[in-house]
Amino acid sequence: MQISIPQDVLWILRKLNQAGHEAYVVGGCVRDSLMGREPHDWDITTDAEPLAVKALFRRTIDTGLQHGTVTVMNHGVGYEVTTYRLDGDYSDHRRPESVSFTKNLEEDLKRRDFTINAMAYHPEEGLKDFFGGKEDLAAAVIRAVGDPDERFDEDALRIMRAVRFAAQLGFTIEEKTREAIRRHTKDISLVSVERIETELTKLICSPHPEEMEELYALGITAEILPEFDRMMETPQNTKYHFTDVGHHTIVVMQNVSPTKTMRYAALLHDIAKPDCKTTDEKGTDHFYGHPVKGEPMAEEILRRFRMDNRTIEDVKRLVLWHDHGIKDEMTPVRFRKGMNRMGIEYFQEFLELRLADIAGQSDYLREEKLEKTEQLKRLYQEQLDSAAPLTLKDLAVKGKDLQEAGVAPGPEMGQILKALLELVLENPDLNEKEILLEKVREQNEGAVKR
Repeated sequence: MQISIPQDVLWILRKLNQAGHEAYVVGGCVRDSLMGREPHDWDITTDAEPLAVKALFRRTIDTGLQHGTVTVMNHGVGYEVTTYRLDGDYSDHRRPESVSFTKNLEEDLKRRDFTINAMAYHPEEGLKDFFGGKEDLAAAVIRAVGDPDERFDEDALRIMRAVRFAAQLGFTIEEKTREAIRRHTKDISLVSVERIETELTKLICSPHPEEMEELYALGITAEILPEFDRMMETPQNTKYHFTDVGHHTIVVMQNVSPTKTMRYAALLHDIAKPDCKTTDEKGTDHFYGHPVKGEPMAEEILRRFRMDNRTIEDVKRLVLWHDHGIKDEMTPVRFRKGMNRMGIEYFQEFLELRLADIAGQSDYLREEKLEKTEQLKRLYQEQLDSAAPLTLKDLAVKGKDLQEAGVAPGPEMGQILKALLELVLENPDLNEKEILLEKVREQNEGAVKR
């Protein structure tokens, strides 16, 4: 099979070949090409040592000379060129203590993680596959190169990568590789949280977020996200559900967009249910208050993973509000007040999470819940059409208007503006400058009369 290699990458290969060196594209770009997927990156492996690579190309970056990697710049794009190497001992289960260079391609490939990532290709020499990677691709299998215990002992992050590749590609993990993962799961604690977050995010944003169940089965979540284990082990004996909290969560993840915000919101929306569970005298389970308790729990977990502040804010907001309006009758006033507190900018994501939540529940009252969701959509559209005020910036009266009316800047002004907003949330027709200023004039020591 021929692999179509970009011209800039071919130029690097040819330049190395013309100088008497071996050079191949390697790893993920070969795997993806064989699968008919568009590679994100093109990495090159060569027997040329780093200084020889630097001497051949005009623009290079010393990415990791001690590990044999030089980035060659070509038309503004960087391509990593790494010397064939042998790794020394991995005393910290993450990085080799030493690296030595070799002239043997097979020796270089045998230190890589999985057979599907341990293939190299040259347009004239074809595919170099010493470990059965092509066959494993055809069989849709994730298999460690050589002894799986050695591979995971070398680098504990490979434990997460195995499940992540299974999720991204829709593959299964070969049994001996899977057994070795079980034996090395506790070593994941030696990996930085940033690297774990990267792998977890790629997994849950993949086409197969249900691989979270594999993380649980292999004991990985017990090390990185024990709260998920509690969800998997919390039954929901209620007519509204057909499965435990964890499997419900997986269904919800499968039914939202594969974005970081939506998949983490789905993962964490019921995170507090194990803590909130009560069982009545009839044996029926209840989870009162789980959205409120879940918000700070979601924030703590995301901060533990060193997540960015924007994602944390968006996810915890959705966790807090995901159950809103399900049980009570929704009126236009309640809707406006709810949107004011939640933030109208979250409505579409809230709606998506709500529908996914329903998809993960039993058929009991499903039609009624879907109808309430439709009602929310209608109310939302009505607000858009009417331009009804929902936030302080929508008020017809601004701070400078209050100053002109004799209100001094400070806490009192803020309280007046909030009271006026509450007034127009109840009755949008009152959102006119003169009407609101009249309300201010009628106030008695800062309290707006209704």
